[in-house]
Formats: sequence, C-alpha cells, structure tokens
Amino acid sequence: MEFKHSDERQMLVDTLARYLQNEYPLSARNTAAVSAEGFDTCQWQTLADLGIFGAFFSEDQGGFGGSAYDIIAVFEELGRALVVEPLLDCALLPGQLLAAVGDLDRLSEVIEGSTRIIVAMDQGDHQIAALRSTPTDGDWIITGDVPMVKFAKGAHAIIVAAQTAEDPEQVSLFMVPEGQAGVVYTHHQTFDGGSVSDLHFDNVRLCENAMIGPLNGAGPLVKTAKQWAILAICAEALGIMEAIKTITLEYLRTRTQFGTVIGRFQALQHRMAQLLLEIEQARSAVINAAAAMTSDLNQRQRAVSAAKFSIGRIGTLVAEDSIQLHGGIGMTWEYDMGHFAKRLVMIDHELGDADHHLALFMQTELA
Repeated sequence: MEFKHSDERQMLVDTLARYLQNEYPLSARNTAAVSAEGFDTCQWQTLADLGIFGAFFSEDQGGFGGSAYDIIAVFEELGRALVVEPLLDCALLPGQLLAAVGDLDRLSEVIEGSTRIIVAMDQGDHQIAALRSTPTDGDWIITGDVPMVKFAKGAHAIIVAAQTAEDPEQVSLFMVPEGQAGVVYTHHQTFDGGSVSDLHFDNVRLCENAMIGPLNGAGPLVKTAKQWAILAICAEALGIMEAIKTITLEYLRTRTQFGTVIGRFQALQHRMAQLLLEIEQARSAVINAAAAMTSDLNQRQRAVSAAKFSIGRIGTLVAEDSIQLHGGIGMTWEYDMGHFAKRLVMIDHELGDADHHLALFMQTELA
C-alpha cells in the first residue's frame, strides 16, 4: 500500500528523525531503560519541547495534529530509534482520556511535558476496568489490583478506570494524585527496557470531585483511548521492523563466508525477501487501522485488532528470522539487533496479544 505524508507531517517526521539520530544513541537508551524510572527524564522533556506531544492532539485540544496519521508517523520514528520514553503511556493514552472528558488544563500540562500521568486499567484489553469503586459518605472508595502498569514510578497522577455499578460496562474515571493514601506500588524492571508497577488499591478514599468525566459512562471513552494506544504501539512495532530490516540487510551485505558475502546465498535471499513482504503487509495493516479511526467504535475495533494481530504474528517472525540470519551475534548485548528484537517480541504481549485480537476481530465482525 503506497502512503505519503503531507508536507507538514513530513517536516515533523524529519525533525524527530534528525534529533533521534544525533542525540539519542542506543547505548544511552539502554542505560536509561534500566534506571529506576525506566527512561531519561531529560530526553522526555526535550521531546516535549520539540512539540512531539502536540502532534497527538488537535488544535482545539491544544496541539497541532491529532489525526491517526500524525500518531503513526511519530510512533514509527520512535520505534525506529527504539525510544524508551513513555510517549504512549504518559502522553497519548492519558491525553486521549483528558481530551475526551474536556479537561484541557491538565491536557496542556501533559503536552508541555510538565506533568506525567499514567492510566491504571487492564492492559491486556480483556475487560474495561480492573477496579471497583463504591460511594461512601459523599466520597468514593476504590479497591482492587492493577498489574503491570508501565512507568508508574515517579508519575504525578494516575487516571483509574473503575466499575461504579453492578453492570461491568458501567465505568467511571478518577484522578488519583501522587502519594494518595492506600495506593501500594510494587516496581519491576521489564525484559525489553523500562519499568512496570503492580498497583494495589486498599480502600482508597477519593473526594467526589476526583471523578473526571461522566458517572458510569466512561466505558466508550476507555475503549476508544485503548484503540488509539493499540494503533500507536503497532506503528512503533513497524518502525522497529524497519530498523531490523536495515540492520539485517547491512549484515548480509558485509558478512563474508566461504570467500563471499553471505547475501549472495540464494537461501538467505529468499528468507530476506519473505521478511520484506511481511513488513509491507504489516505497514498496510497499520495504515488501514489509521484510516478506520474516523469510523464508529466497532469498525475501529475491527481495524485495530486486525493490525495488532498482524503486528504480533509478523513481529515475532521478523525478530526470530533476523536473529537467525545473523547467527549468534544477533543475541549479544553489544549488538543492536537483540535490543530491537526483544522489544518487538514484547509488543505482542501489550494491550492484548495476537490470539486475543484475532478472537476480538471475529466477535466484532459478527456483532
């Protein structure tokens, strides 16, 4: 599928690509990825100052972009450089919810990079809310556990999606400030870089105005925000595949064996050609999902599930085959390939894996 950016979007992509190429070495990224917060806060602020966060939101929301094509353009470049800073988890995802409920003041702080907000909800996309909230004496009491929340350490606030009625589809959103009593964090490092936290809400009492958005009516907002997040992570995976393709082609052109470069071996040529075709299929799936983001909820879900399924299947294939084409060097810490491959494989397990999205696609198709 042929797709070209507009002139304005291409300028944004070129600016981001130039910055990442000059100021974002993989060695520094890997060091930041194993730090306590799991990323470099200085790089985070610089990306905000470059205006990258504003590309996720429309002018009415305080940004300058907001289309699905703006988002996939940015996240493909982020994937190509293996950026670990949480633009999805602390900018796009909470920003979409804040925009949906009309909280433009907090959204402007997110776009500026001065406030980092995370979203605590089921990351596997198996249910809308992992928490329950009950009204008590004019306040709300939130209980439950949310595992594997990315980049929670050091976040200024948490948006939680909690079930507020007997019907599990009746969900409300709450803003939980940093240091709120009753919220227990258990932090972990991730396999592919970054940090995650298991959050335990032990009868967390929030005042009535902690609720943002409609009472019992936030379910569609959460589903839509997740769809934007899935689109973004698919574009990130696409950028990683492109980086892996470049690294692998260069290796095949320079590695010698039996007196010639291994790229001349027909068996390796066939395997590489198949990978190139698969990557183009993944690109088409991502573009198709972006085109569907202006459709209704079900059509969007079908398109993003198809993209996530394709990314999961193709991403695993690209990671495994590219490492095999490299041989043992592909698994070493010092070589770039292994870091890209790890992140690509782990993307399949975020926001619902390939099997889950295949089932969701079929269910949505029949609805």
